[in-house]
Amino acid sequence: MFLKRLSLAGAAAVMSTAALAADLPAPIIEHVPEIPAPVAVGGGGLYLRGDIGYKIYGEPSGSFNDYGLSRDLRFERESLDDAWMIGVGVGYKFNKYFRTDVTVDYETPAQVTGYAVCGGCVDGFSKETSDIDVWTVMLNGYIDLTTWNNITPYVGAGIGAAWVNTSDTVSVNPLHGGGTQTTEFDGSHSEWNFAWALMAGASYAVTNNFSIDAGYRYKDLGTAKTVKNITPNSPNSRIEYTDLIAHEFRLGARYTFGGGAATPAYYPSGPISSNF
Repeated sequence: MFLKRLSLAGAAAVMSTAALAADLPAPIIEHVPEIPAPVAVGGGGLYLRGDIGYKIYGEPSGSFNDYGLSRDLRFERESLDDAWMIGVGVGYKFNKYFRTDVTVDYETPAQVTGYAVCGGCVDGFSKETSDIDVWTVMLNGYIDLTTWNNITPYVGAGIGAAWVNTSDTVSVNPLHGGGTQTTEFDGSHSEWNFAWALMAGASYAVTNNFSIDAGYRYKDLGTAKTVKNITPNSPNSRIEYTDLIAHEFRLGARYTFGGGAATPAYYPSGPISSNF
């Protein structure tokens, strides 16, 4: 009898709890949070740049050229001193991977030296020297490969024009009887050449707008020519130095308007709330 009463009391308790739960409102979830993938912001914009650098020239190919007599006298050996450069530019960063700019560089005078065959000279050679300075205008394109700890390596290429100026040409003939015969040629000669470049380097984003850039650039500048009338009685004669190439090591800075660094941004997740 006791067990029967206990069973009836338990059933009544269960039914009362179910009825109370049916009267309560269901929980309402206002926001389901999601973790989105990172998105790049500030990846493009107009920028200004400035660079300084050190140039190591390769050995050019020098010769006496006399177009009137169709004569070409090759030098035995040539060398071109190193030089400094300074440059400015303006560019545009289209996205976090591609940018382009136009640059203007000035390269300080470097002395080129060549030795020409000279029958009446000691050791059979005369020493020919000139100063070469260069302006270049280049259109460049770059691919920014990736960014790690604010460091972005890149590769690029450029085409443009080089204004090559040759001045202070001097010919020194060491004589067998002693002493030297020195001839200085007044004036200078300049001309525009096609130029191209390949480059690689890395930039460090100090802020979203300001970056420091360190890079290497291989540059081909074309040909340098001296004033005419280098050899006696040959008004068209001059010295030509071909294959002017340079290895540039550059350090610069870029300022991007509006923020140029591609940085990850995350949308904040909302709270979960329930109303009962």
